Amino acid sequence: MIEELRISGLGVIDSSTLELGPGLTVITGETGAGKTMLVTALGLLLGGRADTGAVRTGAKSARVEGIVNAPAAAPGFAVAVEEAGGEVEEGRVLLARSISAEGRSRAFVGGAAVPVSTLAALTEPLVAVHGQSDQHRLLKPQAQREALDRYGGADLAELADAYRATHARLTETERELAELTATARERAREADLLRFGLEEIEAVSPRPGEDAELAAEEARLGHADTLRTAAEQAREALSSEEGAPDALGATSAARTQLDGVRDHDAEAGELADRLAELTYLLSDLAADVASYASRVDVDPARLSVVSERRAALTALTRKYGDTADEVLAWAESSSLRLTGLDTTDDRIAELKEQREMLRSRLGEAGSRLSAARSAAAARLSDDVTAELHGLAMPHARLEVAVTQREAAADDARTVDVQGRRLRYGSSGLDDVELLLAANTGAEVRPLHKGASGGELSRVMLALEVALAGTSPVPTFVFDEVDAGVGGKAAIEVGARLARLARVAQVLVVTHLPQVAAYADQHVVVEKASDGSVTTSGLSVLDETDRVRELSRMLAGVEESETALAHAQELLAAARTQR
Repeated sequence: MIEELRISGLGVIDSSTLELGPGLTVITGETGAGKTMLVTALGLLLGGRADTGAVRTGAKSARVEGIVNAPAAAPGFAVAVEEAGGEVEEGRVLLARSISAEGRSRAFVGGAAVPVSTLAALTEPLVAVHGQSDQHRLLKPQAQREALDRYGGADLAELADAYRATHARLTETERELAELTATARERAREADLLRFGLEEIEAVSPRPGEDAELAAEEARLGHADTLRTAAEQAREALSSEEGAPDALGATSAARTQLDGVRDHDAEAGELADRLAELTYLLSDLAADVASYASRVDVDPARLSVVSERRAALTALTRKYGDTADEVLAWAESSSLRLTGLDTTDDRIAELKEQREMLRSRLGEAGSRLSAARSAAAARLSDDVTAELHGLAMPHARLEVAVTQREAAADDARTVDVQGRRLRYGSSGLDDVELLLAANTGAEVRPLHKGASGGELSRVMLALEVALAGTSPVPTFVFDEVDAGVGGKAAIEVGARLARLARVAQVLVVTHLPQVAAYADQHVVVEKASDGSVTTSGLSVLDETDRVRELSRMLAGVEESETALAHAQELLAAARTQR
């Protein structure tokens, strides 16, 4: 529930504060005084589109603030505010919206700056605004179906949720099936390429690291003569078999010289010992070099085998990886991919089976939803018709028609329900339409084919009254929805708004004194002018001022005795009927 509304720099309103309470609050005033600016302000506070033209001439910005009673608001509102970064203080939340003359717009929730979209999402469950444009919205099939579903209550909502869940699963199944079917040719081509590559690799059967091993062996076999000659010459330099000077002989001679003077100096003995170690190492090294030279052999047949094997591996590394290890990794991943491609046909068959199963379930869920809607439609038709009779349409009859469309032969979005082939949508199998017969003997016709503006106003109000017990919205705002209504019908409009105000906070902008007489709180928008700038302010009227305002609305003047008497009579009658 909105407890307070503050407006500054908006249209003709310089600065005004309006305290609101439960029940019915009526806003009246002379034409052009700025009554509609209140609705504009609420629209901004609810995250509506910002229009710089609404900023008061000469003002730098327009600002609207609203204090919302969190416990009396929609369930979860306080939690949503805190999740957005705002604060709930003593059960109340401050909402704010500012618009600069340059067009910048800012929004605040509980003291925290938030995107306008966040403000709109938070406030959407709090207030239902009905204006002249909402009469046209009521003409749309979607709005009519939503009204019926609201009236159907929790049981119908549960069936609708079950239907939507099944529909979502069916939609996802059909999307995946269409994708797999559309790409079947590409997958077959990819599978053939993968099989060819895997067969090539399998034919060669490379080992991990084999390419590096073969490269080293080929280099060794290709230079066998050079390697053996170098090894024999190295062995001769280390230990000559022909008596030529060698490293081992020179080391032994040096050791002998130092051994001869060991007794004269300990350091010379240490050097002799080190030369002895070097002699042993040179001897071992000479033996190893001789062994290596004996093992280096020219083998043209082996060289040919290695070269051919390397050529086969090179053919693979040009296509599938830079090394044998990368080729093997490609083969492993491709084998897994091929397995997935080979099972696609099975997946398509599985999806087709699942689609048929889900369509069957959707038909059953849709049938149950249709039955619930039809039952709710009969009750809503009776309730709204009764309300219309009370709104000075004694011979009117409203019917809520729930029908299904037979599917065309080429329509894919169909389900079978009790032998009928019906088209389905995201909200069910049904088309919902409000039909009105305004007079006795008249045939019911769709609202958009004959209902006048005044009749539409009363139908919408009758619907809201009928839906009041099922609506979770705590605040309703009506902007001159009584246009085109007068006389006894206007009195009945006021009585219905007062009845709606028993279960919700109701704000009404009206020009009808018959409606204003039912107010729990009467606010007048006053216009003053200093000759150059027009300003408007908001005033809550006491009983005496209410009589004067109603008399002005009745007769155009405040001091007419007849109008004053009529105003008092209206107030007394309203008090009796409330």
